[in-house]
Amino acid sequence: MSSPGSPSDPPPRDPDAPVFDGPPLSLEEELAAARAEPEPGPSIEMVNESLADGVNRCPKCGSTDVRQRASTGRLICLFCRHELSEARVEEEFGLGVGIDQLEGTVIAGGAGEISSDEDVITMTCTGCGADVVVDTAHAMNARCHWCRHTLNVNQRTPNGAVPDAVLPFRLTHAEAVEKIREFASKRRLFAHPRFKKEFVPDNVLGVYLPYLVIDASAEASYVGQGEVQTRRWTEKHGDSSTTYYAADVYRVDRSVAFTVDDLTVEGAADRANFDGSTTNNIVNTVLPFDTKNAVQWNSSYLVGFTSEKRDLDVADLEPVLQDQLLSIGRSQVEGSLGQFDRGVRWEAEKVDVGGSRWVSMYLPVWLYSYYQENTRMLHYIAVNARTGETMGSVPVSQWRLLAAAFTVGTFLEGIAGWLLVATS
Repeated sequence: MSSPGSPSDPPPRDPDAPVFDGPPLSLEEELAAARAEPEPGPSIEMVNESLADGVNRCPKCGSTDVRQRASTGRLICLFCRHELSEARVEEEFGLGVGIDQLEGTVIAGGAGEISSDEDVITMTCTGCGADVVVDTAHAMNARCHWCRHTLNVNQRTPNGAVPDAVLPFRLTHAEAVEKIREFASKRRLFAHPRFKKEFVPDNVLGVYLPYLVIDASAEASYVGQGEVQTRRWTEKHGDSSTTYYAADVYRVDRSVAFTVDDLTVEGAADRANFDGSTTNNIVNTVLPFDTKNAVQWNSSYLVGFTSEKRDLDVADLEPVLQDQLLSIGRSQVEGSLGQFDRGVRWEAEKVDVGGSRWVSMYLPVWLYSYYQENTRMLHYIAVNARTGETMGSVPVSQWRLLAAAFTVGTFLEGIAGWLLVATS
């Protein structure tokens, strides 16, 4: 129980801290601000013009049989063995500097608005002139059925399928399988027998998942009430007792300006939403990725892997950005609240985004899925293909859980009985 007070000398306020401007925002105002259209800023065009014809050729011999070598992260021509790599976008486009100077919403070409056009597009093979159909909802390349050229979607198509950058795989398939085995073995005591029996290393698949990587400058403001305890006492009522406290209550204003570098948010709705029937959001638990090492888009990195297409626009993710910035701001001001030993309850908060920069990026994950029929749940184990961080969901055997609970219960009951006998 608390009793508000009226202190004459409130805790000192930081003279350099900005003052909260204006009354607290209502929930409706907060939602309206979050859904507002972003103020446009200068765009960034990151399309590699040398790949605009859809054919990724080896610069040394001209072969189109180019793919990534996972052990090095570089591209290798399977004909002449020449190795190459695209430029890192951090340096190529100056994405690591000037965050505090951003104004408006800067959107790179691959992060632009997604059209509602059909996913299926037709490309003309520059090798023989044949028309080749590419379903960009499921793949970013196709093979010409006449001359066997591999055609890659390198230009930004009307449906917004092509990202600006790609972070190449680092872990090999064998290393990912070992990570998943290690993860599952730690849970083997309660794992379902069929899960262990049906584990097939070939079903561990490499997939590029779509993300939007954001730089932003922001100022967050918070208003609330903080309590400083003045007295504490305990009153006994029969066989029980109750503890009470008295506290002085203060109005607390805090503001903080900060920048964020490479904030990573989901670009696909299926992964961004929690769904109790699946565990696909487990992918988020293997963050962060070393996005500073992402390179300029080249679809040769996708050969041998699968990919998903982005289906969320910048406008869809503005509320997500605002929520994350507010969370970051709260952590920034936490250090100035030490005098409020009973804590602070924020009653109103807002964030002003001075500028933001959005880049569409493919990030690499090794993924193993298992469908548990009796619960109709799809379990996933995900491995960050850069860091090796592994997380997932393993189907459990109910009878093993019950047996373990029964065994532990019997053991504890026996201990309690022994103690009773020993003390009597």
